[in-house]
Parts: sequence; C-alpha cells; structure tokens
Amino acid sequence: MKGKRLEVKGLHKSFGPVVAVRDVSFAVDAGEIYVLLGPSGCGKTTILRMIAGLERPDSGDILIGGRSVLHLPPERRNVGLLFQSYALFPHMDVLGNVAYGLRFRGVPRRERVKRARELIELVGLSGLERRKPHELSHGQRQRVALARALAPSPDVLLLDEPLSALDAALRVELRWELRRILKERGITSVYVTHDQEEALSLADRLAVMREGGIEREGTPEEVYSAPGTPFVASFLGKANLWPGVLRRGEEGVFVEIGRWRFGVEDPGIGEGERVYLFFRPEDVELGEGPWEASVERVEFHGDRWEVRGKLGELELVAFSREPVRAGGTVRFRFVRAPRVMPIPERGGNRLDSGGARGYEGKTWSP
Repeated sequence: MKGKRLEVKGLHKSFGPVVAVRDVSFAVDAGEIYVLLGPSGCGKTTILRMIAGLERPDSGDILIGGRSVLHLPPERRNVGLLFQSYALFPHMDVLGNVAYGLRFRGVPRRERVKRARELIELVGLSGLERRKPHELSHGQRQRVALARALAPSPDVLLLDEPLSALDAALRVELRWELRRILKERGITSVYVTHDQEEALSLADRLAVMREGGIEREGTPEEVYSAPGTPFVASFLGKANLWPGVLRRGEEGVFVEIGRWRFGVEDPGIGEGERVYLFFRPEDVELGEGPWEASVERVEFHGDRWEVRGKLGELELVAFSREPVRAGGTVRFRFVRAPRVMPIPERGGNRLDSGGARGYEGKTWSP
C-alpha cells in the first residue's frame, strides 16, 4: 500500500453569505501525515469534504497523483474516510466490517478475507474477527473503523477528529499506534483536529487554520518555535506576548516595555516599530534572576506547577518543577532569549495597548 501526492490549490467555499474556506492551498507528499489544526468553524472539515467529493468548491482544484479529481464522484476518487463516529455495521462482525468495502471493488471473496485478516492483525485485533461492534470497546471499534478505511488501499486517507470521542489515556495510546500504522503503510493522510497535543505528536507537517484560511504551515517544531502571528503562538501551546517598541542602541537591539528593556536578537525590524516580545513558559526559569514577578495563581499539573503572575502590568505564565506559593513573589530569568513578533496592523490578532497576557486563545482583552 502506498499513497499518492495530494495537491490542494486555491480552494474557496461559501455557504450563502458565510465564507467557510478562503483560498486554501497546500500539498501533501506521498506517505506524509499532514494535520489541519484550528478551532471549531475554521473550515477544516469543509476542506476534507471537498477532497472527498462530498462538497464541491466554488473555485480551486484538487489533484491526487498529479491529476485533477474535481470531475470525479466520491466513489471514484479512491479516498478513504475515518470519522469520530465509527459508523460500523452493527449486524456484521469485525471481519465483515473490514472486508465490506472490497465487495464493490470487484475483489474476489478469498482475497477480501485475506486482506481483511491482514489489516485486523495490523491494528491489533487478531482473535476478535467474529465479534460484533457492541462486543468491542470504544478503542477496538475505532481500530476496526481504521482497518475498514485502509482495506481498499486508498491513495489518500482523510481523518476527521477520529480520536476525540475516546478518553484521554486511550487517545494517547491510539494516536501513537495510528501514526505507526500510517507511516508503516506509507499512506498519504490529512488529519483534522482541534487538539494541539495530538497535532504536534502526529504531524509530519501541520497547518494552523483561522477563519477559513491557513495562518501558518510547517513542521511541528517550526510552527511551535516560530509561530509568526499571535493567534498561532497562543493556539499552539501557551504563550507570553508582551507589547512593546523595538529599539536600537549602542548596547544592541532590545524591546522597550514601559521602564523595562529586554535584549533580543536582531529581527530585521525598523527602530520604533511596535512588536510583541514572545516567549514560551518553558523559556523562563523561576527561582533566581534579574526579574521579580508577583504570583497570583498556581496550578499543579502532576509533573510541574503552572505559575501565573505579573511583572508590573505584564502577565506572566511560567512552569516550575518546585512548588511556588500564590500571593508571594518569585524571581525569574530567561533560559532562552525571547523572540520578536510584529504586531499585525489590523484584525483580531492585535493588542492595542496596556499590559499583556500568557494567552490561551480565548480573548485579546488585556
């Protein structure tokens, strides 16, 4: 089994006055796992439905293996689908569910059974071939659904939040198993999720979507460390975004925020430009250093404490391996130099004035 290259070119889709997808383009190499990450309503599922042929784009093109599939009905695109709802046939056993789609491909019965058994073994369900869906756990049902989607040897596999109905521990287990299977079989995959941890662990490359468009694309490491916009910085992990002004002087380049100055690497931005000082919680070490923050809230996360406090009016979110007391103060230093991010001129990414927050994607009110 080997997938084919997928190309999405300038897709645009509206439902009445609502624009669901805005001029989206991306390419997925054969055997690559590409993740579309974003909040509900950003257009992720609509893109999958257009690739599958369940929705027709207003404009743009979709190519699989270098050939446009826009004129083809869903059943002729050789695209596999895996959704949150397993959609298994309750009257069929595991073997029957997995082999079902092969009947319509003209595959002889003996070959159908052989291929289905191979896939059942691949997803770790050997010995359960004769069980009905109601006799399986949720995780086992999702494995059956995956095997069924793989049975016809699709050129592209589309996965829409397939693990979201499972409990947290099972999601972690199955996402690693899912990645292993997809990479082992060389399947070209587009995976939709709103779960940032899932996106980071599964993706070869990911795209963060917002309001129908792609805001940032790259490897998980690239997007996390250099998000490019405040929205991406905050949606993909926790972020400290402090608005200030870029200054240049004899001592180097720094961001001026009120009475404080923070040294940064030269970002190639002009003197006096309004920017964000951007850093992740793990870029800060608590306990000693030149800065002192008041501690307002502490949350225990098992392996660490999440500390929220303030440096003047600047809101700080940091991690600590040692307990920290709310209501006190804590000194801190940067273990990795903060980065500079231009403040967008318009739109919901902008903080107009005042303090800043360790932002988590809810509101931009300081």
